[in-house]
Amino acid sequence: MTATSIRRAYQVIKTTLHYGLDELIPSKITPWYFKLLRCCFFWIANKHKDKVGGERLKLAMQELGPVYIKFGQMLSTRRDLLNDEWAEELNMLQDRVPPFDSAIAREMIEAELNAPIETYFEDFDNTPLASASISQVHSATLKSNGKAVVLKILRPNVEDKVHADIQLMSQAANFLEKLLGQGNRLRPAEVVEDYRTTIEGELNLKLEALNAIKLRNNFLDSGALYIPYMYEELCFTRLIVMERIDGIPVSDMTALKAQGTNLQLLAERGVELFFTQVFRDNFFHADMHPGNIFVSRENPENPHYIGLDCGIMGTLSEEDKRYLAENFLAFFNRDYRRIAQLYIESGWVSPDTDIGAFEQAVKVVCEPMFNKPLDEISFGHVLLELFRTARRFDMVVQPQLVLLEKTLLYIEGLGRQLYPQLDLWKTAKPFLEEWMSEQVGPKGMAKKIKQELPYWSDKLPELPELVYDNLKIGKNFVKSQNQLLDRYLKQQQKAHKSNYLLLTAAVLVICGTLLFNQNATLWGSYVCISTGAVLWLLGWRSRPKNRKF
Repeated sequence: MTATSIRRAYQVIKTTLHYGLDELIPSKITPWYFKLLRCCFFWIANKHKDKVGGERLKLAMQELGPVYIKFGQMLSTRRDLLNDEWAEELNMLQDRVPPFDSAIAREMIEAELNAPIETYFEDFDNTPLASASISQVHSATLKSNGKAVVLKILRPNVEDKVHADIQLMSQAANFLEKLLGQGNRLRPAEVVEDYRTTIEGELNLKLEALNAIKLRNNFLDSGALYIPYMYEELCFTRLIVMERIDGIPVSDMTALKAQGTNLQLLAERGVELFFTQVFRDNFFHADMHPGNIFVSRENPENPHYIGLDCGIMGTLSEEDKRYLAENFLAFFNRDYRRIAQLYIESGWVSPDTDIGAFEQAVKVVCEPMFNKPLDEISFGHVLLELFRTARRFDMVVQPQLVLLEKTLLYIEGLGRQLYPQLDLWKTAKPFLEEWMSEQVGPKGMAKKIKQELPYWSDKLPELPELVYDNLKIGKNFVKSQNQLLDRYLKQQQKAHKSNYLLLTAAVLVICGTLLFNQNATLWGSYVCISTGAVLWLLGWRSRPKNRKF
């Protein structure tokens, strides 16, 4: 452990104790050495005893800095692990980071470009447009075509800081895992590992650029979502250059209303965009918080979204997509038995699960929701509650489902903010029904045949030869099996004959021995014993040899 790591570890411990996070661990499971370690830091007192646990954790993460803030934001979506009070507190974490020196930003940009900034850009603005925990954004004009662009550069040494903090988190999580024992509900090591995957993806800006290019191509002609153009030749691991957009932050309701934006249409389009990304493209933006979404100033009566920051993207398997779609439709139709069956069929819960008990648990969660108007039912919370219920039946929540749940909660909250009367069922149900008919109906069958046609057209000329070869192999296999069976039967016959002779020989020898002991005629005993000996010799010689079949 380096001196820097030791200093950082001390800072984390100090902040943890300063906010009394150690006191949140039940004393009955706290080992003696943990209490002894706490005594070693006797001069650090809990100064926030008046605050509840969730608020203490939020304040501690804010003080520890950007990596912990982003971890808290991610943790706030894991309502299958945390109660609502803690999740709501962590949801209020704000990633406000002061910008770093623009001179350093220039040096880093030039190092990535391997050329002075003036080679590619004019009017480079030293004052950053925005500054976040991972990166900083500057504006400029592209020299080649005069287009306005933004340059996104990673913060200095951010990779080392992130890896150091992740290592500390991982060590703390492993300790906590041992403390809580097997089967604990929190599973801290798993949560930290999920976070490691997410944050390391954000540290690779080239990957973000490639994600943005793919998402842009998926919605080129949609009229509902616009992704800024990426100048791929100027995109690197620590620097990306993209088109500068002019839009209104989606959270700025005053500006949206002032320009006469059709908020109902905008809200419904947000829901449609989510389901299109998930079910049509199987590639969805998994970090769609308000800071990453803008609304175009053009044509406010027919508005479209502008999406930024494609560092975190989600995908689902074909099976996951189908099971999710069926889950939502089964919920809408109040078919709780089908929901329970889907969880078992998908492998999300064990096949040994008592389906009747699981069905009842799902019904207890879902039925009260139908006492509300449809426009008040939360899609995200339906999924959340179903996952939470399934956890009681040993469901292991997979990372892609957590990303989906988080994104759905974002989209739903955004839609209701724009248009409180938004009826997600009215918007989503037709989409899901059409998608399901395309997957399992005649359309789906035709689509699959069309997809497989090139493969089969390539293999069709080989089919007669393949059939002939397989029939020949089958014939040879049957012949060899018959030969083995014949040999086996012959061996069995030999074995039966040998056993018969040996048994008879044993009986004769025993009889001869008895006659001899009872002073019977010697001639009779000699005949029995000698005959028995001959039969034993014949039986022994006729026994089958050991052979493998």
